[in-house]
Amino acid sequence: QVHLVESGGGSVQAGGSLRLSCTGSGYTGRSDCVAWFRQAPGKEREGITTLYTGGNLTYVADSVKGRFTISQDNAKNTVYLQMNSLKPEDTAMYYCAADPKSSEQYPGSDGRWCRPLERDFRYWGQGTQVTVSS
Repeated sequence: QVHLVESGGGSVQAGGSLRLSCTGSGYTGRSDCVAWFRQAPGKEREGITTLYTGGNLTYVADSVKGRFTISQDNAKNTVYLQMNSLKPEDTAMYYCAADPKSSEQYPGSDGRWCRPLERDFRYWGQGTQVTVSS
């Protein structure tokens, strides 16, 4: 049984920073793809950033580009989301996700990447709330 546990959420003023962590357990192998999604009240869940763990190719949504960074620490089975220059519109429940084999070849490249699609991810954390006040 694979478990993902997020931590690091909280309340912060606009312009501030938070770092979310997602620690996995119960794996028998390495996850191909890891990702962070978020869901604001009344909105659909949005894939904001993904990481292909075999080659470190990342996807970053335009809404967070230049402000959010995904990274991993394999020794700790942990994925991080560093969030800087936070805005009120970043307020949402943040979820980490992982899948053992959902990466695809990036179009026009020899590299592989992970699509920011819910259906590509088998394992999910319970979520951690991030609230940004103006």
